[in-house]
Amino acid sequence: MTSPVEVPERLVRTALRWCGEEAARPWLAGLPESAAEFLDRWRLTAERPVLPGGALSLTLLVRRDDDTPATLKLGFVDRYTAHEADALAIWAGRGAVRLLDADAPRGALLLERLQPDVSLRSLPEDRAMLEAVEVLRHLWIAPPEDSAIDLVADRVGHWVESMPRRFAELGGPCPKSLLDEAVSLCADLAASQPGVVVLHTDCHHGNVLAAERAKWLAIDPRPMLGEPAFDLGPLVRDRLATVVAETRPQAVVRRRVTWLANSLDLDVERVRGWALVQALALGLWCVSVGDPAGEDMLSVAEWLS
Repeated sequence: MTSPVEVPERLVRTALRWCGEEAARPWLAGLPESAAEFLDRWRLTAERPVLPGGALSLTLLVRRDDDTPATLKLGFVDRYTAHEADALAIWAGRGAVRLLDADAPRGALLLERLQPDVSLRSLPEDRAMLEAVEVLRHLWIAPPEDSAIDLVADRVGHWVESMPRRFAELGGPCPKSLLDEAVSLCADLAASQPGVVVLHTDCHHGNVLAAERAKWLAIDPRPMLGEPAFDLGPLVRDRLATVVAETRPQAVVRRRVTWLANSLDLDVERVRGWALVQALALGLWCVSVGDPAGEDMLSVAEWLS
């Protein structure tokens, strides 16, 4: 691929919606030049972009100078993604894609080549959940003492401020009692975490890909340090369009909570509580930026209440 890299339209739309014009426009405009720079710096030959690619990243399938396949990821750097390389380095390929090189401040990661078109979404839900649980077992390891990855407790402190503010700005898009429950859960759960491990925090079926050296490996972490129960929220609300279409969606979501907690020997109420908090925080944010997923996220929070 010798022509300049084209930025996928889906990436443009998502970045502008989620990150805003001021932050997204310069980053998007600089992606072709950044791709050329890192292809040259790491002596890579580009084969093709991965489409549709990540929600906030440009991903290219490449070959290294020894002809081994790899993947170049150029991601938008914010507080959620700033420590992606740190987590991948800690995991060192155990349960997750292996990091080969990185310029973390620029959001540039050179990764081992997985099968970008084969994720757990290709499996029936029950089987996909089983495989996702096994991946998470590998990821939940103790962090180094000097790790700079954000703490769950610190992120929860932000939510305690942002959820009531967004709730008011949006004119109360859900019951006030649900907001009150979520704020109370934030304080109670954050203060009583039984242990701290490295968390993925975005381990849904689409972020676990087929690989050669392992059956399935996680990609695209938004890492934090906290208790394992916090990490199950994305699986509780996974395949949301399918869940919403169910006759009894509340039963589906609550059954997931119970199954995930029991499969991993975790407290059901802590899994439920964290899933509720995350669904509400994410739902309010989605509504605030005009993301159509917001209403369904708020519904998940209500079903878990």
